[in-house]
Amino acid sequence: MQAGVSLSLRFGPFVPVFVENFPMARLDDASWRQIMSYLNTNHSGLWRKWFEELEPLAMDAGLLQIRTDTSMRCDFLQKKCLEPFTEAAQQVTGRLMAVKFVHQPAPAAPAEAAALGAGAPSVANAATLAATHIGESFILSPDYSFDSFVSGGNNQLAYAAAQAVADQPGKAYNPLFIHGGVGLGKTHLLQAVCQRVLERRPGAKILYISCDAFVNEFIACVQEGRMLEFRNLYRHVDLLVVDDIHFLGGKERVQEEFFHTFNTLFQAQKQVILSSDAAPEEIPELEERLMSRFKWGVVARVGKPDFETRVAILRSKAQLRGVTLPPEVAELVAKRIASNARELEGMLNTILGHVRLQKRELDLALAREVLGESASAPRSNQVTMQTITEAVTAYYNIPLSDLQSRRRHKSVTEPRQLCMWLARRHTRFSLEEIGGYFGGRDHTTVMHSLTTVDDRSARDPEYASQVQQIEAQVKGGLD
Repeated sequence: MQAGVSLSLRFGPFVPVFVENFPMARLDDASWRQIMSYLNTNHSGLWRKWFEELEPLAMDAGLLQIRTDTSMRCDFLQKKCLEPFTEAAQQVTGRLMAVKFVHQPAPAAPAEAAALGAGAPSVANAATLAATHIGESFILSPDYSFDSFVSGGNNQLAYAAAQAVADQPGKAYNPLFIHGGVGLGKTHLLQAVCQRVLERRPGAKILYISCDAFVNEFIACVQEGRMLEFRNLYRHVDLLVVDDIHFLGGKERVQEEFFHTFNTLFQAQKQVILSSDAAPEEIPELEERLMSRFKWGVVARVGKPDFETRVAILRSKAQLRGVTLPPEVAELVAKRIASNARELEGMLNTILGHVRLQKRELDLALAREVLGESASAPRSNQVTMQTITEAVTAYYNIPLSDLQSRRRHKSVTEPRQLCMWLARRHTRFSLEEIGGYFGGRDHTTVMHSLTTVDDRSARDPEYASQVQQIEAQVKGGLD
């Protein structure tokens, strides 16, 4: 068996598996089609059109090996899709089976193979990097490519800058700072850059991490005396990507460390990409020297998509799932959900789930039922998280990044609790989803917030009046 090469990725050291000389036993075509059909029916939220490109290679001793032609897809399938595929294989064959995904690329031409080999890291270097790997893992999603990103007036600068950085990392715009609200495409662009870089430079060392994880790892390394290990990991990469960098605000020692990490990478012409809910100058308690450096390259904002862009997003998301979305359905959903791509995708998944469960056609009548409308009296819109946060942040004059931070000061806690209360009353999100939106809090925190707002409203008429005023603005924004 050919030895795999570990890519230098922060979202998990990954060793592609190259398979040779499989046993002759294979899954028959009819059973494979049944497995695909089972996944499409019972795991519709997971199903992707490119699953049809997968190939069953061998079935021996209770192990079904499934081939994919890219290491990224193999990594994604192995970490995100193993249980559903195993369930499908066992249901179709009626046997106790395990599933393994393998990366077996098409044979490269000699010149191409030589070029790829020249850019790949040595096994020794890869092993060294893997040994210094600490903390959480990120997995690149095949969904988040430049090809599937929908560009519109709300994100053109960010999209163009991300492509330029992916084509010339460390040279085009450094750093690239992308900011905007939740679900507007920041993570999509960050992952698209990583994918493009890996396609063109398979040996590139990429470190992709959330700011929260960076902070936690820094604290752990300080406590355990592993700062040399920490610095070796973060300062010897080709591309550093940090999501939600606004969480650096107020953390003086972490800002000091990040400042030196940034300088080291910048001086070595290594690319830095940052995402945030707020522009650099709007991040609370961010040191002036970091704020200045964040503006050295390009600062690009992503905003709320317009109607045409929302329709295009829905069509793109449906295409990923191998579904043709009727124009009237896309337009109805785009009118009803005007906040962000994440909520659009959630509603699309809900509609497709009803299509499969009820065994009905994907048409306007079904979409209206799912959206809670009657054919004769459609509603114009619905309350969204963005509707709520815009009303609350405007009333209390605080940035969204504060609401989604870990700060517990009364000036932040009070509006955050009110946001959770409004979200529970006016949206269909669960307690877990609401807590996750506001800084990854659990459902017990949301329940405490609901009780706090209700209790204070009952005993404080002035506060109750404020709540009613903000709630009226939330509901009035739909008219």
